[in-house]
Amino acid sequence: MNDRTGIFAGEDPFALARAWLAEAEASEPNDPNAIALATVDETGLPNVRMVLLKDIEDAAFVFYTNYGSAKAREIAVTGTAAFVMHWKSLRRQIRVRGHVTREEGPQADAYFASRSLKSRLGAWASRQSEPLDSRMTLMGEVAKVTAQHGPLPKRPPFWGGFRIAPVEIEFWADGQFRLHDRFRWCKQDGGWEATRLYP
Repeated sequence: MNDRTGIFAGEDPFALARAWLAEAEASEPNDPNAIALATVDETGLPNVRMVLLKDIEDAAFVFYTNYGSAKAREIAVTGTAAFVMHWKSLRRQIRVRGHVTREEGPQADAYFASRSLKSRLGAWASRQSEPLDSRMTLMGEVAKVTAQHGPLPKRPPFWGGFRIAPVEIEFWADGQFRLHDRFRWCKQDGGWEATRLYP
């Protein structure tokens, strides 16, 4: 029996995720596209941090970062990642687990070009996740790359996107008396199968 009605209705989990995000954009005061991204290092120790999701494609979720960052290095080891999007205003969340590939082509170039100039220069200046002796050093790096790259900096070769192709997506909505609604979508033979879970 399919009782996925109301906010859970539909046969495409990516369309459903886009609809939930669009609804959150109208109610969340800050960064409705923020995700808590989890990776695992070479010893199996997990790591999590907040990043901004930039696209929900037809078969993947995309974010961008410095390829020298801890998250990028950990993804390079495992090829996997997980994240959760949580919206307090809607009392909903989406959880995703999947395999990760880089996005280094025209799509990454276009997204980089759409960022503010200061953000683009900051991407060039930052050696993300490496030790930094002072903020003054960072600002000196920003001044240096501003002089080098001018007002139209291209995307750095060490910066780009990651595309998470899920094997599992879970949609969760708060229910009275902790009787929440949960539906887990699992990839099966090229399609998706949704199962209701106990709260």
